[in-house]
Amino acid sequence: MVPNFSILTLGVDDLERSFAFYHEGLGFPSKGIVGKEFEHGEVVFFELPHGMKLALYSRENLAWDAHVPKGNSAPTEFSIGYMAASVEEVDRILELARNAGARITKPAQKAFWGGYHGYFQDPDGHLWEIIWNPQASAE
Repeated sequence: MVPNFSILTLGVDDLERSFAFYHEGLGFPSKGIVGKEFEHGEVVFFELPHGMKLALYSRENLAWDAHVPKGNSAPTEFSIGYMAASVEEVDRILELARNAGARITKPAQKAFWGGYHGYFQDPDGHLWEIIWNPQASAE
């Protein structure tokens, strides 16, 4: 696994309020809230330099998607996304993480939005999502 990440997802309590803060308040470019057609799918993406993305996802949906209980809000609540180049790379990285001592919270599987992904927690509990998206490429 190359040591980098592609997407930083912040779990938020009010998606519209958080979107307004980043988009209108800070001027982050975005196409707005997308994924409304999917249950648990509403998300905001901000395109950042060097292929990076910042995502906003409700805390409830983040807990649901990663198969972890929703806890109280905390400043350290987030998931780090790594965009893999293939389904096989998702599997390989999750196995690598498991062998390094990570806890797999959601084994690699097809995602409701058409891609393939899984989640692990590092030794401190930080959540990583390893993702292959057929409509995007790894950088």
